[in-house]
Amino acid sequence: MELKKHQDQRLPERKGQKRKLEEEIKEGKRVISAAEEEAAAPYGEARRVILNEVYTQVNILNSTFSWHETHRGAAKRATHILAELAKNEEVVNVIVEGGAVPALVKHLEAPPSSGIDHNNSKPFEHEVEKESAFALGLLAVKPEHQQIIVDAGALSHLVSLLKRQRDVHRDGSNSRAVNSVIRRAADAITNLAHENSSIKTRVRMEGGIPPLVELLEFTDTKVQRAAAGALRTLAFKNDENKNQIVECYALPTLILMLRSDDAAIHYEAVGVIGNLVHSSPNIKREVLAAGALQPVIGLLSSCCSESQREAALLLGQFAATDSDCKVHIVQRGAVRPLIEMLQSPDVQLREMSAFALGRLAQDTHNQAGIAHNGGLVPLLKLLDSKNGSLQHNAAFALYGLADNEDNVSDFISVGGVQKLQDGEFIVQATKDCVAKTLKRLEEKIHGRVLNHLLYLMRVAEKAVQRRVALALAHLCSPDDQRTIFINNCGTFLALLVRKVIEGIHLLKFKKGNPLKQQLDGAIALYRLTNKATTLSPVDAAPLSPTPQVYLGEQYVNNPTLSDVTFLVEGRRFYAHRICLLASSDAFRAMFDGGYREKDARDIEIPNIRWEVFELMMRFIYTGSVDVTLIIAQDLLRAADQYLLEGLKRLCEYTIAQDITLENIGSMYELSEAFHAISLRHRCILFILEQFDKLSDKPRHSQLIQRIIPEIRNYFEKALTKPHQHNSQL
Repeated sequence: MELKKHQDQRLPERKGQKRKLEEEIKEGKRVISAAEEEAAAPYGEARRVILNEVYTQVNILNSTFSWHETHRGAAKRATHILAELAKNEEVVNVIVEGGAVPALVKHLEAPPSSGIDHNNSKPFEHEVEKESAFALGLLAVKPEHQQIIVDAGALSHLVSLLKRQRDVHRDGSNSRAVNSVIRRAADAITNLAHENSSIKTRVRMEGGIPPLVELLEFTDTKVQRAAAGALRTLAFKNDENKNQIVECYALPTLILMLRSDDAAIHYEAVGVIGNLVHSSPNIKREVLAAGALQPVIGLLSSCCSESQREAALLLGQFAATDSDCKVHIVQRGAVRPLIEMLQSPDVQLREMSAFALGRLAQDTHNQAGIAHNGGLVPLLKLLDSKNGSLQHNAAFALYGLADNEDNVSDFISVGGVQKLQDGEFIVQATKDCVAKTLKRLEEKIHGRVLNHLLYLMRVAEKAVQRRVALALAHLCSPDDQRTIFINNCGTFLALLVRKVIEGIHLLKFKKGNPLKQQLDGAIALYRLTNKATTLSPVDAAPLSPTPQVYLGEQYVNNPTLSDVTFLVEGRRFYAHRICLLASSDAFRAMFDGGYREKDARDIEIPNIRWEVFELMMRFIYTGSVDVTLIIAQDLLRAADQYLLEGLKRLCEYTIAQDITLENIGSMYELSEAFHAISLRHRCILFILEQFDKLSDKPRHSQLIQRIIPEIRNYFEKALTKPHQHNSQL
């Protein structure tokens, strides 16, 4: 395989040797070697040079497996060189290709004892094994090499290295060297088992878990950390490994490590516990019974953000156990630090704290406490995040808080309803959660909650009054609208109307876009009317005061029994006075009053086209016609002239469907010219609905000024009408 293909590959950062390597570089403990500089461009001549170097070191390792001091020194140098090369991930493939894996695995164990000289000395004891384990751990960073290393027999040797702790007490071996080889062996196991379920199982079968658990009590903190890191990896999504770790009595030591002052120690410990309890209810109960809850809560205040994040995640997992656990977490002081974490610059910290609070907020006893401690505002701010998981966790927590009546007024007064309505949510699950939250709030706007909101409208500052009015316009039930917006001295309605008028004045005098609160007011008025009635604009028009008598379709323009004829564009239209008299006051005045048409046989109808007149007469005879947009305005003019209110309603409804940003001005003028009340009201609603877009068009400012006197009158009428459940025509 050509190395050039891997030139730009980067693997995700993982813990273990790679993290320690980065720490060493940062601390200045390691100098970049010339070999690494050469390996920076692993292709062509450089690749050949590196491969030759690997061959050289492999040959040395294959020929120096003895306790002879010269051999041990050469093996130590060779393993060190290979480890240094392996720190550059871009040349790892070359190292494996050069046959380094079998040679390194061979040197994980000590040479045969027959090679020891007469002084019984063991030169570089533990050093060669340490460098071999280090190099193999670095090679295992690439997943494709993990199985190669295991198949070469590395696991059994690495597990044996973990047990060298006993050598310190047995024969006084160099404790520092032993500590190093144990740590490198644990790190190598971590990298080999990373996201590899079969190797995790192999480690258990090779007996690797018991010595790792023993190492948690080792005096060297670096060894403790390495052992915990390996157990953390082995426990992830492997139930058999989890059970064996618990059976080896790891929990008491891990819980003690949670209280360590060393951030690296308690970070690894909380990570192990988190992986143990994940999807394992029985282990979760054992962990809680062993006393993990309080030290985990304590980590929320750690100076280590990684430990804080893991602790918040673990508390969220604990909170899923049962309701009692949720309450205990809150009682023991977790809420305040979790809320503080919501405001951290670390996005993962915010995500995990929102997750934990979301789980805690599903318990009734906790909901008011989280809101009372200041959780509402930071959770609402997180809805602006561009991180989908963070946004969803915040939305889920808010959904829980909205379930408590004691939180509803606070939710509304800080602008929570507007935040939920205006948010741009990334995933569908979040959108669904927000919709359920608004529905939950809507269901609670009654009784003491509504009374409290009405109280706030009277005594709170103006900003809060505005938020309450806007929220109630969206959330209150139709049955409460009159009480809230009319009987309450008109305060709410006046406030909403005033906000819209302020926006209109901005258009007139500042020539700029109205502020968001004016737009909110316009939208709230529009939605308030939609909730007040489900009737269409046609239904809202007044009914004809004259009872209707319909002769039927067969008598339309039928000379049979006709006693009056209309001349329209030179054509005769046969009609019946009895039907016309019953249709409108205009025809009644024509035939019963002192007009010349009273006794005329033929009546000329000027200024109306034949098709318009025919359609008007068809409505008089049948009570219904299909009004198309092409003829609607002419028919409206005729219906207004002859006082046919029912026909006017049909025409207004058809015309209202054609209102656009471009023609709203002419539509409003049409409604005024023919006293088309329904059409005028629909124009008002359209202006409110499209307020933001109309505000971008200065030519509409005069039109908007003209509707000011109409707004309050219209909404007072709409809100004082009995609520009806009729559907649209």
